[in-house]
Amino acid sequence: MAGAREISPELVAAMTEWRRDFHRHPELGFQETRTSRLIAERLAGFGLEVHAGIGGTGVVGVLRRGSSNRAVGLRADIDALPITEKNDFAHRSATDGVMHACGHDGHTAMLLGAAKHLAGSETFDGTVVFIFQPAEEHGRGALAMIEDGLFERFGVDQVFGIHNMPGLPVGQLAVRTGPIMASEDNFEIVIHGAGGHASAPQNTVDPIVIAAEVVLALQTIVARGFGPSDAVVVSATEITTDGVRNVIPSTAWIRGDVRTFVPAHQQRVEALMRRIAAGVCAAHGATCEVEYANSFVPTVNTAEATDLVVRAARGALGDGNVDPDCRPIGGAEDFARMLAVRDGCFAFLGNGGDAGQGRGLHGQYYDFNDDALAPGAAYWIGLVEAALPAR
Repeated sequence: MAGAREISPELVAAMTEWRRDFHRHPELGFQETRTSRLIAERLAGFGLEVHAGIGGTGVVGVLRRGSSNRAVGLRADIDALPITEKNDFAHRSATDGVMHACGHDGHTAMLLGAAKHLAGSETFDGTVVFIFQPAEEHGRGALAMIEDGLFERFGVDQVFGIHNMPGLPVGQLAVRTGPIMASEDNFEIVIHGAGGHASAPQNTVDPIVIAAEVVLALQTIVARGFGPSDAVVVSATEITTDGVRNVIPSTAWIRGDVRTFVPAHQQRVEALMRRIAAGVCAAHGATCEVEYANSFVPTVNTAEATDLVVRAARGALGDGNVDPDCRPIGGAEDFARMLAVRDGCFAFLGNGGDAGQGRGLHGQYYDFNDDALAPGAAYWIGLVEAALPAR
């Protein structure tokens, strides 16, 4: 990578060792006790000020240089997923039913690597707050840290996050101003009819037929509720009932998922869904309840912070390795909660390979690419030096 920052072989070896250890010992959200302990021990060993137990199992390391009052937050997520790993390499998960299938082990290792490097340098002026966040997969860890005073206690002006991306070449970074990842809302529609014998449907109010009509009507939310340029997805993913083979049920449950990139769209989807469900049920003499939960808010990058990321990434990775206007993706990210209260930016770091069967994010064969550790650490270091320039 011409023009890219070099990371020492010793630091690359250390990050690789840390990453594989985290991979071998995964822990679920708010249960990351071993992971948090090791992070805290390593940060303390680098000479950082360490604060453990932030938002449950979160860890914060603080590194100060010079006299500037500016502070930036760098965030890595540390939790694993309830998935059984199918890899057979030496560092495969040693915990049945739990694995690092999303690369958070890599995120943690490369942020530790950046902390170690910066602890031994005088190349910035200000404060770096290293944020190791629990429970990203739950969608509750960021809010737990925020409610525990993360930004007030550590005076963060801007906050930055990153996620590895299979299919994007190693050493490349992709980012954009504005929405980069979607919100995730979950819904449950409960339809109350009147059950009875399958041979006498005329004596029932069949919730299965009504549910089918509701599911079809939900498709008009996107087709007729939004314009062609609006990115909105409404998916009914599950229908269950309390009936059996020869019994028309009394109750049906429709569950599903909604993705949008604009908070106002979340509100509109919910309003239309409630109106459609109530209207269809009323037309058939049934009633319903709609539970609608905002699980993840959209991940929205601010312009100033994104410009800073692009400049820093070009310096760290090379001009040709940065896409400053990538397409947004429909996945959701808990880091969005931090961007809702602080300016900042979230970016994608190339993990190489492809997202073939079981080898993409959340797949049973997924493994963070150790070759991405050096570019990731280089980016973090370059970002600190760009955000907090030495005087």
